[in-house]
Amino acid sequence: MFRITEDSIDLTELIRFVTREEVGGVATFVGTVRVENAGKRVVAVEYQAYSPMAEKVMARIGREVRHGFGSPFVAIVHRVGRLGVGEASVAIAAGAAHRREALGAVAYAIERVKQEVPIWKREFYEDGSEWLEPAPAGARAEDKK
Repeated sequence: MFRITEDSIDLTELIRFVTREEVGGVATFVGTVRVENAGKRVVAVEYQAYSPMAEKVMARIGREVRHGFGSPFVAIVHRVGRLGVGEASVAIAAGAAHRREALGAVAYAIERVKQEVPIWKREFYEDGSEWLEPAPAGARAEDKK
């Protein structure tokens, strides 16, 4: 399960997806919108993505996880659109025979998602907004306040 969505993330769905008879450990990671970043008060975040490409990259990361951690069951879901503080923006679940592999898989996957998946983030503050690097093509310089 590798999905970009505008809907709220259902962590229970991800856990069900990776839970099988041969799985002895399920690990999850949920990233949420925080109220402060780099000393600025965040009021909302907007994520944009080219979904077909983003989902292909997430699937590739899933294959890396399966190969490197022996976690045959991986789910990655990332939201797009405008999210408020406290809302889940990304969730990852991994099921493996043992807890170490599941925990390692989730830690590896979130780092790779942040590095590789073409998702762009714009933070909104009390006094303006800015695209965090890298900004999407066409983002205007005056958007950075």
